[in-house]
Amino acid sequence: MKKFPRLAAAVLMLALLLPLAGCGSADGKTHLTFQIWDVFQRPGMQAVCDAYTAQNPDVVIEVQVTSWGEYWTKLEAAGESNTMPDIFWMHTDQILYYADFGILADLTDLYDETDPNFFQDHYTEVSLGNASGTDGKIYGVPKDKDNVVLVYNKEMFDAAGVSYPDESWTWDDLTDASQRIYDATGKYGYMAYNDEQLGYWNFVYQNGGYILDPETNIHAGYTQTATADAIKYYVNLQKNDWCPDQNYFAETSPGTAFFSEQGAMFFEGSWNLLAELQNYPDMVGKWDIAPLPACPDPESGDGLATISNGLCYATAARGKNLEIVKDVLRFFGSEEGQRIQGESGAAIPAYLGQEDSWSTEFNKFDYVIDVQVCYDQFDHVIQYINNASRRKWKSTVADEMVRVYNGSDIDASLAKMQSIADSYVTAE
Repeated sequence: MKKFPRLAAAVLMLALLLPLAGCGSADGKTHLTFQIWDVFQRPGMQAVCDAYTAQNPDVVIEVQVTSWGEYWTKLEAAGESNTMPDIFWMHTDQILYYADFGILADLTDLYDETDPNFFQDHYTEVSLGNASGTDGKIYGVPKDKDNVVLVYNKEMFDAAGVSYPDESWTWDDLTDASQRIYDATGKYGYMAYNDEQLGYWNFVYQNGGYILDPETNIHAGYTQTATADAIKYYVNLQKNDWCPDQNYFAETSPGTAFFSEQGAMFFEGSWNLLAELQNYPDMVGKWDIAPLPACPDPESGDGLATISNGLCYATAARGKNLEIVKDVLRFFGSEEGQRIQGESGAAIPAYLGQEDSWSTEFNKFDYVIDVQVCYDQFDHVIQYINNASRRKWKSTVADEMVRVYNGSDIDASLAKMQSIADSYVTAE
């Protein structure tokens, strides 16, 4: 997302001194808008809203869905004109940008009147980290959490006489099974495509490396030995006959290849699993999920890691209906609000103890994939990688990774990626 222009930023700071302009309602009720980007989650979000308005009949909440790309364009424009939705989703990639600009309401004290330790008692540090600004204040109510799993085709494993993946699997098992499946069926094995959260980041942290220094969260680690070794390993997987190259993925995503039965394994986010069961009914019973294979000989740590992200509910700092919206957000973050979201199948609730409510929709299928895998993996998650400067170098580093996959010298490219990231680091 481009930076706010200087003139627009000046206009914005002036606008923030004024309340949002709003239209009066003929029915005497307070009408709120709630903006999201995922149509699959709309029913779940509507269910949470309906539960709140059932208890507060003077409030009406309209859930509006906008595509991912259009969402951020519209939200930035709304921030510049001070016409933001009353409630909106905030993503880890964007929250620091909006929070540092003073656009988001500080929600750190949201529950202080009833429970000053509410956030700390009911949400993990990872969830709160995904909802916080660079100043450590909370600018969103944690909505959900996720992690990355290995999706596999049971029929292809059976055809190759390979045991299904489990918690004992390592990278060696992944490559061995891929070769045996390819030899037996002619189908691809593990499909290693160029992605961060669903790709090489997991390998980096399993090997004991890092994208951002875990101590400071400032300096990048692309040239750190464990990081470089893991990236080289991941990139070189595509040199095997059983792994498509990136030209293939330019036309066909790993998920599309998997559900058209062209490949046996890929990494997937927990947030997509229910939709895939619903969208591919002919495949139900043919596939399942397993924990991510561990690094067999990590340079540090136990070889286990999976990247975890999570959205949050946010609101503008100077909204016309700010106090009412805060009451809505208190409900969204409550045990009841999080349970309703989970039971709808929208996503795994961020609220501790409500995670398995997400199993409700899965249990309606004749064959249930093992979603317990997702819950178990929260024991060794790595918080989604982000800091205040990453949005400035993210796309440039991603472009360099494309060159790596296309055959550039990996060490030289990693040095360039390190230099790009370091160029945005400012002295603390």
